[in-house]
Parts: sequence; C-alpha cells; structure tokens
Amino acid sequence: MKNNKLVIVGTMAFDEIITPTAESGKILGGAATYIGLAAAFADADIAAVSVVGEDFLQEHLNLLTDRGIDISGVEQVSGGKSFYWKGKYHDNMNKRDTLDTQLNVLADFNPIVPEKYRDASIVMLGNLDPNVQQKVLDQLAPNPNRTVLLDTMNFWMDLQLNTLLNVIKQVDIITINDEEALQLSGEANLVLAAKAIHKMGPAYVIIKKGEHGALLFYKDQPFFAPALPLEKVVDPTGAGDSFAGGLSGYLAAQQTTNATTIKAGILQGTAAASLCVGTMGTSGLVQSSKEDFFAQLQKLERLRTITL
Repeated sequence: MKNNKLVIVGTMAFDEIITPTAESGKILGGAATYIGLAAAFADADIAAVSVVGEDFLQEHLNLLTDRGIDISGVEQVSGGKSFYWKGKYHDNMNKRDTLDTQLNVLADFNPIVPEKYRDASIVMLGNLDPNVQQKVLDQLAPNPNRTVLLDTMNFWMDLQLNTLLNVIKQVDIITINDEEALQLSGEANLVLAAKAIHKMGPAYVIIKKGEHGALLFYKDQPFFAPALPLEKVVDPTGAGDSFAGGLSGYLAAQQTTNATTIKAGILQGTAAASLCVGTMGTSGLVQSSKEDFFAQLQKLERLRTITL
C-alpha cells in the first residue's frame, strides 16, 4: 500500500534579515515553511504541524496549500503573534548574530498531528524545543517502516540536553552542522563526532558544512556531497531547513529508506538549498519551478562526474 506521507514539524514565522548588502524587512520564514516548500518538489503527501498568530497572513498559508501541503495541523491562535526572529550576517556569511527572538505563540505550542498523517512513513522534526519533538513522536501510530529525521542546534544542547538526547535515541537520521556535531559529541574531529552520535541512536548522521557540502556517515562508509558553487549568496537563512526538506521529501516519495536513497536525497536537499540562498527569505523556493529544481540537480551531477 502506497505511503508517501511526510509530516513536517517546525516553526512558521516572521524573519527580519540584515546582510552586508541588504535588509529584508519583515518577511515569511520559519523551519516548517522552508522544509515544506523544499519538500514539495518531490511527489510526497505532505502535512505541516506548526503554530502561528493572528498576524500570519492567509497569503502565506496559501503558499503551502498551493503546493499541496496539508495545513490542518497548523494552529492559528486568535489574538496571538507569530514567532519572530531578527538576525544580522557578517561579511563572512557563515557567521551571524541574533538581534531579537520573540517566541510569542510558540511558547505554548502543543503540536497536534492530523489523524490522517499519524501513520506517515517519514517524519521530519525541524529545529524546535525537544519537548515539542517528543510530543509529536508520542502521537504517531505504529509503522515499522517509518523513518524519523531530526534537526537541532546548539541552543537546545545548552538548554535541554537530556531531553534532546532522549529524542535523538528515537530517530534514524540526524542533520546538524559541523560545529553542532562537535558540541553534541564532545569530540574535536568530525569522524569521531559521527561515531559518537551513532551511539546515541541515529543510524545515519548527516553533517552539514554550508558552502562546503555535506557528509553522510553510515557504518564505516562515509559519503560526501558537494554544494553547488554559486556566484552570489544573498541570504543563507533557511538553507539547512531547505536541505532537510529536499531530503525528507525525496525519501517520502521513494517510500524506501536506505543508504542509497539517503545519498540521493542529500543531493536533492543540496539542490533545494542552492535555490534558497539566491534570494532573501523563502522567495527563491517560492519562485522556483520543478524544472528549476531539476536543473540544479543536473548541475550537481555534472559537478560529480569525471569525463574524459
């Protein structure tokens, strides 16, 4: 029986982004937004689970529903304000400072997974409070073929480490950046870090290295996927979430998770991230067609091919 269901859990928010060359003003953001838009390039049955305030515009919700994403698990709080983040990037855009964070309705977020999606074959736990991630896992119906992916960050390692470690025990794939992998593992080397994280639970450890690509560690068989060399990076915000969306959407569409499909999914995630960073906020994903997405994939394939 076909089960290409993907449940995405994460923030839907407003961001305000300052780069060395531009300021965005208040724009659409949030992990679930980026993940959903990127996952929608795949043939998957997608549902988003999130919370927004009364200030969240219908046109923003329509961006998701227009791509076939079920938003029945998105709670809109009457009189509430949506999560808000403001950040400023350095000249080296791998570094940024958070200027303002307002949890607003996210502070009391109680996720409800729609009944139809509780047997989903793929669950993507976006970067959130691990207590919220656990609540989602507790609602899922049994499915022996399910794959759970998790993204997290150093903030939760600092504040909720024990809860986070308990969630990590229950996931199959973890995606974190290189600094976070070193912090989580306590190691000073990415190979040793991956081995330590394997022991925490995940069979597959994906370490993102930004413009330098991504590493997959599985058993003793590492895999490297390069990032696309880009002439211009406008805004790195959401690149990691777009990567997670491309990966999880592909796995849902394939209805099979193994080392081969994950490797292919990493390339899908890389292609989605390359579309994301070329413009401010989510607009790169919104404006890109499936043809644009597959064109990026072809560029990646050429990058990895040796020709005589």
